[in-house]
Amino acid sequence: MKRFVKNIASEREYVVAREKDVPVSQYYGEDTFNFDVMRQKLPADVCKKLMNCIKEADKLDTEIAQTVAHAMKEWAIDKGATHFCHWFQPMTGTTAEKHDSFIELTEEGIPIERFSASQLVKGEPDASSFPSGGLRSTFEARGYTAWDPSSPAFILRNGIGATLCIPTVFLSYTGEALDNKTPLLRSINVLNKSALNMMRLLGNDRATRILATLGPEQEYFLIDMDYYYKRPDLVLTGRTLIGAPPSKGQQLEDHYFGSIKERILSYMHDVEEELYKLGIPAKTRHNEVAPAQYEIAPIFEEANIAVDHNHLIMETLKRVAQKHKLAALLHEKPFAGINGSGKHCNWSLSDNFGNNLLNPGQSPQDNIQFLVFLTATIRAVYYHADLLRASIASSSNDHRLGANEAPPAIISVFLGEQLTKILYDIEQGVITKATNKAIIDMGLSTLPVLSKDNTDRNRTSPFAFTGNKFEFRAVGSSQSIALPITILNTIVAESLDILADKIRTKSGDVRQAAIDVIREEFKTVKPILFMGDNYSKEWEKEAAKRGLPNKKVTAEALEDLVTDKAKELFNKYGVFSTVELEARYTIRLERYIKEIDIEAKTLLDMVQTKVIPAALRYQNSIASSCLRIKDLLGDRAPIDAQKQLCETIAVLSNDIIKEANKLARLIEKVTAMHDEIEQAKQYAYDVKSQMEALRSKVDLIETVASDNLWPFPRLWEMLFIS
Repeated sequence: MKRFVKNIASEREYVVAREKDVPVSQYYGEDTFNFDVMRQKLPADVCKKLMNCIKEADKLDTEIAQTVAHAMKEWAIDKGATHFCHWFQPMTGTTAEKHDSFIELTEEGIPIERFSASQLVKGEPDASSFPSGGLRSTFEARGYTAWDPSSPAFILRNGIGATLCIPTVFLSYTGEALDNKTPLLRSINVLNKSALNMMRLLGNDRATRILATLGPEQEYFLIDMDYYYKRPDLVLTGRTLIGAPPSKGQQLEDHYFGSIKERILSYMHDVEEELYKLGIPAKTRHNEVAPAQYEIAPIFEEANIAVDHNHLIMETLKRVAQKHKLAALLHEKPFAGINGSGKHCNWSLSDNFGNNLLNPGQSPQDNIQFLVFLTATIRAVYYHADLLRASIASSSNDHRLGANEAPPAIISVFLGEQLTKILYDIEQGVITKATNKAIIDMGLSTLPVLSKDNTDRNRTSPFAFTGNKFEFRAVGSSQSIALPITILNTIVAESLDILADKIRTKSGDVRQAAIDVIREEFKTVKPILFMGDNYSKEWEKEAAKRGLPNKKVTAEALEDLVTDKAKELFNKYGVFSTVELEARYTIRLERYIKEIDIEAKTLLDMVQTKVIPAALRYQNSIASSCLRIKDLLGDRAPIDAQKQLCETIAVLSNDIIKEANKLARLIEKVTAMHDEIEQAKQYAYDVKSQMEALRSKVDLIETVASDNLWPFPRLWEMLFIS
């Protein structure tokens, strides 16, 4: 019996959404309690204090909280909100919210709508229900959420409901961070302090605040919802655990930047409209490399807001997809054999006047400033490549890193020919002469005027300079970007402090001293630079010679989060305490184990309950057909081909049963282990290897199985029918 109607997606009547008839500028941010709303709804003095808190990182004046709460409530109710919530980011990698109604009853039982300062500033969710990594015992339930004024409150619309969402941090009763936002905010403050210190040293007294800026490019897949819900592996794990590769994938290179299909474009319009109302500056949309793969990219924002907005982008992609009878897949590798999805994080530094510190600039002062900040970033990556690798480690991202498709597990830096030559010339004390390609004068008394984007990009590099920013390309598509950016901010802050201390020890002109320090540092850190193909085996060998770490699986990479070096760094800057750091290691290790365990058990269930019965039905069908033909035509019946096919199915079925039994025994063995580190490594190598062995047999039988008996949508259907 057929399990589903084939090609149903091609027959579906799907939603065609219209863009708003008004320009985006007229409704942009309409569901956000932004600066314009503050100016309209708040008294001038209150508005000024709140804006100073946001823009200059001033301490929140609690006396204004009640006024802000009242204005926020009135605005939210006008927008149709009936509830409010503290919107936070627990260590699940997603977001969380508990909704409370504005309604309260008077002594007379009359309902009124209230929202107090205490409700705005602090909440008290059950902390025991979120992963804490040992920070809290199960019976220790108390936790606190605290308002983050630097990220605007917003209206979340879902179905007929509307909720006022207040971005918050999430802390334990004893003050440890139970979320991803708190360490991020700490790292932003640390980087601001270190960067300003360096700016002052170099003679820049104008800037009062330095911001980490971020533009994450979100990749994702879209498939028809009918196919999605008929694939237990997609529903439960986010990726296809079985599936023969289609004859056509991405080999024709005809999808990237191709014409966007009507249904998909309709979906994108709908997504963008929702994002614009939330004040999220979605800028770019296009087809990605793989079939059914797409990308959305926003304009750069301050890092804290960018992280919040990326969570909202991921949630919006999934929510709006349902309206269009689609499923948005954010997994790093939903389909074997074609490109997976990443989240390229474009990171830079900007002062409070909007000047990009990683822009090569047009004046000598800008240039020395640029070279110092460039060197500090390179130095940070060299000394802490292990931490950057650990920050992007997950079971899903393991399918990309080191898999000859995406930036490898080896972290290196790409600068391009011009900047690489300048740094090598500084090392040698050589003057870089002007060329037709760029205006460069690299004398020590007259520092260079650099052009930007005068060199090719390297799409294989995990950490590449791209004109006025670094692109951290190895980040996974499904993960929160809070941890990678927290670590990046912290390690750059450390390098800035170290460079500043070394510059101060030099006598004479500060700019000459800076050049001398750059020369000294570059001699040590230059092994992190690589211009070639990061996917090649030759680079693996060369990286090993240079002493660069290469940990291809999460089970090994995570260990670098809790080294003495890491603990010393994060303790020094107050970004993570030792227990907070160990908690994150524990949570991520446990998650890794659980995710692969779920995958293995899902695969086993699919094979035992669907694949094997389908194969046996097909085998029996062929055998019965052969017997009927033989009864009709006798011993000379031409059934050799049928018999061979029946034998092929029988052999494969037998192999599948054997491999499934091996996997079942292995799961039982590994599940019983008590040492989590060893358990994780067993899942990484033995369990995943056995899953692949089983999959290979299943994929073979799929290529010869009858279409009407195969129990799941095939990969080609999901990738090409939308």
